[in-house]
Amino acid sequence: MTDTGRKRPWLAATLALLYPGLGHVYLREWLRAVLWFGLVVSTSTLLIGDEVVAPLQDGFTVDNVLAVSEALPVEVAVALLAIRALSMADAYLMATRENEATEIVDGAKCPNCGKELDEDIDFCHWCTTELERPQAGAEQ
Repeated sequence: MTDTGRKRPWLAATLALLYPGLGHVYLREWLRAVLWFGLVVSTSTLLIGDEVVAPLQDGFTVDNVLAVSEALPVEVAVALLAIRALSMADAYLMATRENEATEIVDGAKCPNCGKELDEDIDFCHWCTTELERPQAGAEQ
């Protein structure tokens, strides 16, 4: 069972693999998502010449997209791959750090449902599971 507030680092990285910045959208890191999206767009705009994308003027067919991908210079492909890898690593680390921060901030959690407990009662007010708490003054 997973905690409801925790983020899945592998999911953030997988989404960033699909498109850089998408993992940050999952993490609700809006500024970082926009920066990763913008980095891909600006890199593509600056490094890809008009002659490479000329076949797309006839329409977005499978043959035209394949022609563009074959005409893509190696340097551009490597740069876009590096951006994708860095976005994946950043999304993974952001999710991991967020999970560690919530573990430190949160108090005791219910062993059954994983939600935060109220320290004043002896049961989980979310799922009504009885809690075994040490008695006051008892040896531990």
